[in-house]
Parts: sequence; C-alpha cells; structure tokens
Amino acid sequence: MAPRKRKAEGGEEAPAEKPVTTSMRITRSTTHRANSELKQSATELRKNKAKKAKPAPKQKKKEAKSEENDSEKEKSEEEVAGDESEKRTVVIEHCKQCNSFKTRANLVKEGLEKDVAGIKVVLNPEKPRRGCFEIREIGGETFISLLDMKRPFKPMKDLDMDKVISEIVEKLN
Repeated sequence: MAPRKRKAEGGEEAPAEKPVTTSMRITRSTTHRANSELKQSATELRKNKAKKAKPAPKQKKKEAKSEENDSEKEKSEEEVAGDESEKRTVVIEHCKQCNSFKTRANLVKEGLEKDVAGIKVVLNPEKPRRGCFEIREIGGETFISLLDMKRPFKPMKDLDMDKVISEIVEKLN
C-alpha cells in the first residue's frame, strides 16, 4: 500500500517534492577542479589581506629604522670589503647531467675549505655548461678545465681528487 500524502495546514495537499538524485559521478578531473578552485580562493584571500593598507605612523617608524639600518649596512659593507680583499673565491662549475660531477665538486670544495684559510668556494654560480667540470679562481687562473665530455666521462673519472686538491692548494698558497 502506498504511503499517504500529508495535508498542509489549510487542508490542502502539499505539492509532491522532486526526487533528489543521490548518485553523482566523481572523476579525477572534477576533484582537480574543486581543489584548484579552493586554492584560488585561498590565494585571493591572502592577496586581499596583503593589499590592506597599514597605518601611516607605523610606516614612518619603519622608514626611520630603515635609515638606521642603511647606515649600519654601509659600515658593515666597508668592514666586509676589507675582509674580502683578503678572501679569494674559487668557482667550481660542474654539469648536472650525472651525479659523479656533483660528488667530485663537493670533495674539492670540502678539501679547499679545510686546507686553505680564508677561501670562499662557490659551486655553479651560473647555469653550468653540459659535460663540464671546471675549477677556476675568479680573476685568476683556471686549475682544471674539462669541457664537452661525453659519457662515461672518462677524463673526469680518471682524476685523482686528492692529488688535484693538493695541487690547487699549492697554487693558492
């Protein structure tokens, strides 16, 4: 037997409700869309908070502090400039194609920093060349230059790294 329809307050029958569809197909793309919408709304909220203007008195204080910091920075830069004239910088450029370049570069860096006082060793300050392993001093001589090596990088792998480090230390001292 079918259930009876409820009567509204006025004695009238209530209109029949539309059937609710409970099954909805959820795919990966719909979840990605929903997640990206949430992320976008969160980033918009952060941007709006960042855009709010801060009170003027605090900005004045920051300007005064920044002037003090600028004068302190100038003093520290002068001191550091005096120290940097004594420091020497060695650049090790190594290819990112194979991990063996990186391990050898790290060995040389650690060896030089340990054996030579007041030296700064930099790994790949710029985008490295392909198949390159080069050790050079900035504004000075090039210690090792192996360029355009092809796999299996035999010239680099044949190097005795302890001997290379000791030769570079001798040249730097």
